[in-house]
Amino acid sequence: MGRKYTAAVSESRPDPRYIAVYPGSFDPITLGHLEIVERAASLFDEVVVAVGHHPTKPGFFSFGERVEMIEHSAKHVANVRAAHYSGLMIDFCREIGARVIVRGLRAAGDFEPEFQMALANRELEPSVETVFLIPEPSKQFISSSLIREIASHGGPFQKFVPRPVSVAMMARYPDHYGDVALA
Repeated sequence: MGRKYTAAVSESRPDPRYIAVYPGSFDPITLGHLEIVERAASLFDEVVVAVGHHPTKPGFFSFGERVEMIEHSAKHVANVRAAHYSGLMIDFCREIGARVIVRGLRAAGDFEPEFQMALANRELEPSVETVFLIPEPSKQFISSSLIREIASHGGPFQKFVPRPVSVAMMARYPDHYGDVALA
């Protein structure tokens, strides 16, 4: 037999609002990420961009720096906030009352691991749904690692990231970009 779903939201959760979590490393946030944030914000009452702690990845930017860059990059979207979490993302969803997980899919290769994670999350917490959003084609190739690679060689990465990220990246590579980050 299949899973039974409750029709009335009030029976399963007292808050009828739809809080969505968009989890990731966001190291740094890109314009592709920001597009997903903006689109999710138009679908849900609140979107929490959640910077996850990965025990084996130290990160280029600290968790605090990433949260701050996300907050500055998404300040034009009223129902978006940034947060940091550690542990299971599904536990974070429970903690804040999120009913939706938002994930971005850039290419076919993204689907299989995202599908597996969505199934695992459904097993761990059946009341939380996963929604996949696809960025516009001009942003599908952008990744945080690509941005870091371009910037590390002094390349023109700025058109792929929000302004707060551009400033922070240039500050990390003063030999390539000088003190323009302070301007």
